[in-house]
Amino acid sequence: MKTIPHSIIGELNERSRMVFSEIVSSYLENGEPLGSRTLSRRLIEPLSPATIRNVMADLEEMGLLYSQHTSAGRMPTDLGLRMFVDGLLQVGSVTDEERQTIESQCIAAGKTINDTLAEATTALSGLARCAGLVIAPKSDRALKHMEFVSLGDGRALVVMVAEDGLVENRIIEIPLGTPPSALVQAANYLNARLVGRTIDEARRRIEQEIADHRAQIDVLTGKLVQAGLATWSGDGAAGSLIIKGHARLLDDISAMADLEQVRALFDALDTRDLLGRLLDLTKTAGGVQIFIGAENDLFNVAGCAMVAAPFAGSRGEIVGAIGVIGPARINYARIIPIVDYTAKVVGRLLG
Repeated sequence: MKTIPHSIIGELNERSRMVFSEIVSSYLENGEPLGSRTLSRRLIEPLSPATIRNVMADLEEMGLLYSQHTSAGRMPTDLGLRMFVDGLLQVGSVTDEERQTIESQCIAAGKTINDTLAEATTALSGLARCAGLVIAPKSDRALKHMEFVSLGDGRALVVMVAEDGLVENRIIEIPLGTPPSALVQAANYLNARLVGRTIDEARRRIEQEIADHRAQIDVLTGKLVQAGLATWSGDGAAGSLIIKGHARLLDDISAMADLEQVRALFDALDTRDLLGRLLDLTKTAGGVQIFIGAENDLFNVAGCAMVAAPFAGSRGEIVGAIGVIGPARINYARIIPIVDYTAKVVGRLLG
């Protein structure tokens, strides 16, 4: 996330700040440019349209405003939005109703980590009226027990119990006619090697045993062991990206240019590289991070914005990030505290 040079903020006198803030506030409300005559009627301190036009021209020269047409009103640039959010925005607080919505959707018995994160993202999307996204971490919990339960028709349920009591279930495909004894043998083999280790640690040890021919198991049991481990492995170091509420990005489109921006944003979200970069940026800075338009370090899509915050895992380290993404004129004052609170709830659940 880029930071606006203090020199630019310092160059604005009280009159310029007042005009600039009113233009940005109007843009965030309705997405429309604001003209000098309309603005002169909105200001508490009266200024003539001519004076306002001169101030607008100065702000445009500084790269904070722009006009779509010569005679049209002004709108903030991505740089202008960044300056407003960094230095002039008055952030609100989470209401009791919003807290209850977030917590009621996140805190429920029997949910897996990914289910909890998906619910948190859905709640965030609904409250912010944007698309919600979360980087779901790979499980880093120490394990206690694993069990295979035959479901018939070539499927089995793999039950994993962590040392902190978390239970996760996954379904895997197994060869038809697999005897119950093979499932028991695979579970016993795993349980003798995974206690106190994470999935990745257990997998590395078992794969080494199999490679060195030290594993005293038959071919069928070996396949079950590897299938059981693979259910929680292979997602990559950054985990997985969950996005909820894609359709909300289309709710507020007013022109074909907006549609093109949303399409470009969808393309950016589909890139695997986004996960690692988002996690790195939120880890580095900590707290709520705001990425606006083409001036940010995360994605190069003008007219769009992302607000995200990191959350910690069971060992206190940053393992993921949660936030919202939408048009650049999202309600930052309301969304920033909602994202911050949701990240804290998720971190508390994982911790």
